[in-house]
Amino acid sequence: MTIDMGAVGGSAVLAGALNGKAALSRLVEATTAEPANPEPVFLDFSSVQVATASYLRESVLAFRDLVRGRRSTFYPVIANANDDVRDELKELMRLRGDVLMVCTLGPAGDVNMARLIGDLDPKQRMTFDLVHEHGETDAGELMRAYGESEGLKHTTAWNNRLAALAARGLLMEVSQGRAKRYRPLFEDA
Repeated sequence: MTIDMGAVGGSAVLAGALNGKAALSRLVEATTAEPANPEPVFLDFSSVQVATASYLRESVLAFRDLVRGRRSTFYPVIANANDDVRDELKELMRLRGDVLMVCTLGPAGDVNMARLIGDLDPKQRMTFDLVHEHGETDAGELMRAYGESEGLKHTTAWNNRLAALAARGLLMEVSQGRAKRYRPLFEDA
């Protein structure tokens, strides 16, 4: 699913917390029908020239937190943001100690240049990279492969890292009964 953020905000200039809250309402309305399987929801900024930090905080970040907080099968991704919007996002992520996934989305829906904006702590970054390396994994597999080198005796740390990355929308969580497996949103992130 792709949502045109310029259309959501009604302008190429998206500014103000109140406007961001109104946009959040429209984003929630657009995503009421959950997909059967995990999938990205692209917040497409290609028609947006400027977006302020207050607008982004009250719309995009609030949407990501709401969607991931309800354990949705949607994973919000910022698409086609220009340099000015990415700069606002970078500063917002720095101030919050947070991370978002961004990419360039082509006309045919092809994802390019997927990357993180913001910094993960070293343990989460390592876990994120290991999931990308494995393609799909779970805490038990990571424990067996890397537990000894990490000085871990139980899967709890791996479970916590994986769950935190999924809560931020950086990894997809796939339930298989009571077990959870994790996979990258995109291969090249």
